[in-house]
Formats: sequence, C-alpha cells, structure tokens
Amino acid sequence: MKKILLTSLLAISGSLFANEVKVVDVKANCSVDKICTFNVTLEHQDTGWKHYANKWEIYTPKGKLLAKRTLYHPHVNEQPFTRSLSGVKIPKGLDKVIVKGHDLVHGYSDDVFIYKFK
Repeated sequence: MKKILLTSLLAISGSLFANEVKVVDVKANCSVDKICTFNVTLEHQDTGWKHYANKWEIYTPKGKLLAKRTLYHPHVNEQPFTRSLSGVKIPKGLDKVIVKGHDLVHGYSDDVFIYKFK
C-alpha cells in the first residue's frame, strides 16, 4: 500500500513540474547603444485561460528586472511560440541576461535561459 501511494505521489509531482514553461530560445538584435529587440521562444502545455504561459522577463545576472513581455492569451495550438519585445536598454558592461518564463499555475519556471551578447 505504501509503495502504491509513493508511486502515485511521484507521478503527480512529476507531472506538475512537466507543465512549467520552458524558454527554448532567445535572440537579440541590439543597437550600438545597447537598445535591443528580444525574440523569445517559449514552450508550455497551455490548456486554456486558467493555465497558460502569461509572461517572460529579462533580468541582469544580479536579479534586476530589465523588461517584461506580457502574454494576454493562451497558445494552445501554437507550440512552441515566439514573441518579441523592443526597446530593452541593456546597462553598459553587461555581457549576459537571464530570461525567465512564467505561467498562471506554476509561477516562474526553474528553467531559465542565459543569453550572452556577442
């Protein structure tokens, strides 16, 4: 009986984490002044209005929020999907940023994408 319960709990907890949003790819096009347009590709098992990837954010390595892209609707039949954000000012001397995805049920994903500027 204990084995069955433990197996069931592991299966449930594994499926919860499997539904976190994943940042699949990040591309940036920056001016000489380091004002950038970011194209971020997310993958998430959107199920509808109650559970979908609702934003992604760009942070400095020290955790300062630089920009946020809000997603206003689910992308149930469009996976993975890419959305852009323009006008992101990158501080001088910064050679990388961290992109985090977020969904309505799980919040911020533990899976982050580190983008290194070329």
